[in-house]
Amino acid sequence: MMKSNVRRGLCILIVTVLLTGLLPTTARADMGPKPSIRVTFEGMGEELCYATLLSREESTGPYSALSPREMSPYGSPSYATEPEDLANRAFTYYEDADGFYFLQILWQVNETKELAWTYYPPSEFKILLYYPQRDLFVSSGSYERYAFDSYYTVDMTDFSLPQGDAQPGLLAAEELRAETSYDYTWEVLSLLARIGLTILVELAVALLFGFRKKELVFLAWVNVGTQVVLNVLLNVINYMAGQLAFMAGYMLLEILVFILEAVLYCTLMEKVTRQPRSGWYCIGYALVANVASYITGYELARLIPGIF
Repeated sequence: MMKSNVRRGLCILIVTVLLTGLLPTTARADMGPKPSIRVTFEGMGEELCYATLLSREESTGPYSALSPREMSPYGSPSYATEPEDLANRAFTYYEDADGFYFLQILWQVNETKELAWTYYPPSEFKILLYYPQRDLFVSSGSYERYAFDSYYTVDMTDFSLPQGDAQPGLLAAEELRAETSYDYTWEVLSLLARIGLTILVELAVALLFGFRKKELVFLAWVNVGTQVVLNVLLNVINYMAGQLAFMAGYMLLEILVFILEAVLYCTLMEKVTRQPRSGWYCIGYALVANVASYITGYELARLIPGIF
């Protein structure tokens, strides 16, 4: 009994030391969800239209506004020839009355009727539409990302654009109005997808480590518990307290999940298997499994944005 307690204490100590040295990596080890803003345009016509979100801040994640020097190529008549390039140039030179910034990302929305910013969207933003055939901008007021995945709907059924020739660059007199429309069904499905794929990846790693039958069942139940708690708490924290609280909670919860999984593997694995597993072996599995799930999640996030 004494040797067992010493071994368990040693496992906890080793995991803590590993976390201290590997914090930048392990803090993002699992398939954590990414914030997003989705805007749906109901009743929008078929006329060519581009949309963007203007940001209160000059940058967010990899996106940023251009400096005056960087903007110079956009003034060249030969620079933009394709419709999207022309729209990008128009957005670049657009001056918002409240000082919001264009961060060099746009969507053609007349066909999809949706704008989906799924990677580092701005916290405070305006919706800006541009109709290139009229050289016309239509702007909304200021809105904020209210949840981890924020959904807005703009009803344009009765929205009327100016008829005939309009002054180039003129903003429509009527302002866009957006209403929150949180998609609970999508959030549940994406939550289940994140949890399911994380468990599949970590069980695949378990097979490589030689775990079998009862051990795999045990590992699956541990991952179900930790991933459900992790993802639900992250969504609740971000929905209720915002991005800063989410980032702080994400780091703390990831550390706790890693410690909890490693300790459970060290202390309980011997009760579910006839083959002895050392504490080092269990800690190594926990580390490799979390790193593997992070790498897989990162790659899948590029293919299926908005889920991870």
